[in-house]
Amino acid sequence: MATRYPLGTRRGNRYFSTSRAGPIVRNMIKRGTLQHKTVALQESERLDIVAQRVYGDSSLWWIIAAASNIGWGLQVPAGTYLIIPTDVNKIFDVLG
Repeated sequence: MATRYPLGTRRGNRYFSTSRAGPIVRNMIKRGTLQHKTVALQESERLDIVAQRVYGDSSLWWIIAAASNIGWGLQVPAGTYLIIPTDVNKIFDVLG
């Protein structure tokens, strides 16, 4: 069954998801090898809306969830601080 909020992204023949990417992305941020910005989630925003605004692709919401250590991105309350990686391609390069 198709879902409006997939748990990952397909690029070519590879599938990338929060469960695999989370620890890797957070470690890249901790080491300083992945640039990011921190923003507070506003009232009535969702991670997919933020991903569309930042990356131009709402299906990349899971990258923000992975970086922010959020398990399920659709239940994030306003005021939550999000870590938003600024170079998505670097994440895909590292994940292979």
